[in-house]
Amino acid sequence: MASFSLHGIPVSRGIAIGRAHLLKPAARDVKHYLVAEEKVEAEAQRLSNAIATVNQELQAVRRDLPADAPSELAAFIDVHALILADPIIAEHPLKIIRSRHYNAEWALLTQIDELSAQFDEIEDAYLRERKNDIRQVGERILKILTGSASTLPVIFQPDEAMPQMIVVAHDISPADMLQFRDRAFVGFVTDLGGQNSHTAIVARSLDIPAAVGMSNASALIQEDDWVIIDGDAGIVIVDPAPLVLEQYRENQSKLLRERKKLGKLKKTPAITRDGTVIHLLANIELPEDCSGALDAGAVGVGLFRSEFLFMGRTGQGHKLPSEDEQFESYRKAVLAMKGRPVTIRTLDVGADKPLDKDEETALNPALGLRAIRYCLAEPQMFLTQLRAILRASAYGPIHMLIPMLAHAFEIDQTLAMIEQAKQQLREAKKKFDADIKIGAMIEIPAAALTLPMFIDRMDFLSIGTNDLIQYTLAIDRVDHEVAHLYNPLHPAVLQLVAMTISAGAKAGIPVAVCGEVAGDTKLTRLLLGLGLREFSMHPAQLLAVKQEILNSDLKVLEPAARKILKTFEPAAISEAVARLSLL
Repeated sequence: MASFSLHGIPVSRGIAIGRAHLLKPAARDVKHYLVAEEKVEAEAQRLSNAIATVNQELQAVRRDLPADAPSELAAFIDVHALILADPIIAEHPLKIIRSRHYNAEWALLTQIDELSAQFDEIEDAYLRERKNDIRQVGERILKILTGSASTLPVIFQPDEAMPQMIVVAHDISPADMLQFRDRAFVGFVTDLGGQNSHTAIVARSLDIPAAVGMSNASALIQEDDWVIIDGDAGIVIVDPAPLVLEQYRENQSKLLRERKKLGKLKKTPAITRDGTVIHLLANIELPEDCSGALDAGAVGVGLFRSEFLFMGRTGQGHKLPSEDEQFESYRKAVLAMKGRPVTIRTLDVGADKPLDKDEETALNPALGLRAIRYCLAEPQMFLTQLRAILRASAYGPIHMLIPMLAHAFEIDQTLAMIEQAKQQLREAKKKFDADIKIGAMIEIPAAALTLPMFIDRMDFLSIGTNDLIQYTLAIDRVDHEVAHLYNPLHPAVLQLVAMTISAGAKAGIPVAVCGEVAGDTKLTRLLLGLGLREFSMHPAQLLAVKQEILNSDLKVLEPAARKILKTFEPAAISEAVARLSLL
């Protein structure tokens, strides 16, 4: 068989080399037939029994998690259990069986397809990826219904001579990924998934090379094919030529040596060669992520995405998390960080990712009623969250970050609501930090162009580069037709980032970058040269960024960065940024 390569989305660094093991999805072999009237209740019971079995499986997996399992795994298994218990899965397919007489598998797939279509309309990449969680739960139920639950070969004692295995699947759930830990699996390739899928997040936390979003890899790759995963590039090479295989084995050994060296930097302060202290913080989605942040040497949390608490609640009467439930989650994160600051971003949902699935989706959701616009339109919901964050601030340093601000009246209304929440807590005799720091996300060009308005009212700024690039260049980075236009080095983007950092420095207020570019080592020196002193990123990226910082000299980088800001030709900018790594 001739060698070929596949290109997908890189989600986890490193190189994996091994033999392919294919996981066939149960959904591919599902039969569709109508059930006779007298057998409808028995068919509904068959589905209910399968759901109950999956619930028992998930509880057993959760209970038996090894002590060293990444915290993300427990949280994502809990999410799958919540989805399983939700009426959208536990009850609606039963109604389809009773009303349309579909067999159990057909009814379940019909419901999942309908839900998937709703999730496809969501603009936000992270929340859109939650569609795969629903599919993964459905897949587990289908495997029980079809009797195809056994998926992975048991390897009790991996032999040194035995080639390691790479899982190739249409999709794989975080719960199934636990099986990696006890078997000789070294990487995985999936047809589905994106940068923000739970599968990708767990891959990064387990430090397993992976490539997702490969479209039809599971159809093209055969069982036992030799496979190379280049996790950094998102490339999969199937049946490589001997020379290519040898080259990748050498690269793999080199990466392992470099990684061992990086591990020694965990307790080293992030200080440039000229003696400037740089603050490296972590982006988290769950309180449980704090242990990974501390392990990586983060000096705090630069972004706690609070949306996670509001997810997976569709069908529960659209019940929002209570003040106490939110408070416990925020408090847990603050206590886990042991005195290091935790920056909590207020709810970033809206018309593009409605909390109520029956809400009408906006015509142009990226420009619709989202983030702070949504919160100001739902004052009771917003006040509940503000009180929960404020109450947690009594247990350790919390900074509150407000997303998508663009207008002075939005800032003033938000600050007024924070004062109102404080007054409500005073009346209830509940403790909070009266001097809590309030910051703004700079992610709309209008905000970057009117910085004095923010600096006069806010304690700190955080640049959300993902949205800032999207809005500046007028492209949706998850739309494959225009994704190639998404460019952090576009001169307009660099000007806005530089302006924000400079304005913050002049006013003496902290400025952080919490978007993807903060964790991109190719851009670390450029950001340092532009004056950035706070980076917030996924914990897995922190040590590599720290190494760049330790090898940097600001006296050399700052004039080079100023020169780049005066350059407007894309090729010249790319070349100049590449040269920074040699300085």
